[in-house]
Amino acid sequence: MLLTKRGIPYEEIDASDEATRDWLVQATGRKTVPQIFIAEQPIGGFDELAALDARGELKEMIGLV
Repeated sequence: MLLTKRGIPYEEIDASDEATRDWLVQATGRKTVPQIFIAEQPIGGFDELAALDARGELKEMIGLV
């Protein structure tokens, strides 16, 4: 909802299959979802996304500033 509220487009990837979950753990070191990537870099989950937004860094990271 945060991304939608900010007008930031995103792609949701279904991580219900084992291969995708394995890749996710390998890429992030985490087993929980959601895992959010910006410019192919993992930033963490919703808490980290919200913190970036609160600091005003989210729009900068995605090139909207």
